[in-house]
Amino acid sequence: MSVEKGLRIRLRDGKIGRVTFGKTIGFLLLAAVAAFMALPLVYVVTTALKPLNELFYFPPRFFVEQPTLKNFQDLFLALDGLDVPFTRSVFNSVFVTVVVVVLVIIITCMAAYGLVKHKVPFGNLIFSLILMGMMFSPYVIQIPNYLIVNGFGMVDSYWALIIPKIAVAYNLFLVRQFVQQIPDPFLEAARIDGAGEMSIFFKIVMPSLKPVIATLAVFSFVNNWNDYFTPLIFIQDEALKTLPLAMQMISSGNSIARAGAASAATFIMVLPTVLIYVLMQKHVVDSMAYSGIK
Repeated sequence: MSVEKGLRIRLRDGKIGRVTFGKTIGFLLLAAVAAFMALPLVYVVTTALKPLNELFYFPPRFFVEQPTLKNFQDLFLALDGLDVPFTRSVFNSVFVTVVVVVLVIIITCMAAYGLVKHKVPFGNLIFSLILMGMMFSPYVIQIPNYLIVNGFGMVDSYWALIIPKIAVAYNLFLVRQFVQQIPDPFLEAARIDGAGEMSIFFKIVMPSLKPVIATLAVFSFVNNWNDYFTPLIFIQDEALKTLPLAMQMISSGNSIARAGAASAATFIMVLPTVLIYVLMQKHVVDSMAYSGIK
């Protein structure tokens, strides 16, 4: 006869759980790892709040002693002194990122649905060719991308920042795994009831893809919000430059005087990506589990 040891607790669903010594040690280890991984984010926050003299301590100190918001004031003063207002750069980044995220979700889901559920001729070959794009580094295809964008006359426009970012091979691979799990009889029943293909797509397929849609939104947002290289190549008009380019201009001139503004800029750039991941993390984990990605 075995005797169960440990502290018994009541869970939220009413069930009784048992906390053992092994589970406690495992929880503490995971908490320690999570705290260690959060250290860079904590350092970004503390650095943004450090006064100028603390930024140049040697050896550097992790925590701030006398927190201040002057760095953010210096940031806005530095950016307002530029030819283009700071709010214009923020608008450009927000507009481009939102449009890319929406188009990536719609077009990727449509492509995966068409390839999987409509038996497109040579569908497997087409999918294999698309996956071959994952073999190349994004920097390798920048010259062909520029030639195409320039050939269509899209340089120095929002289209240059949007069109090349819509079709991503990894996104199609991820969504295809989910679309394959949608039962064909379920779709056939909708067609028998008189539903059109667009109605089936938006009312049946898209709601079934909520976890992977959240994952696409997170990946696309992070990649485009932090993208510095693409606008640097395609944009020369100051009024169209995005936030990463505006932030880079802070370091020009007297770097010591603008060190505080640069630390505040880093915090502003990191904050939206952290927030969107915190809001979407459950769906991201679900999508990775259902798609079989480790």
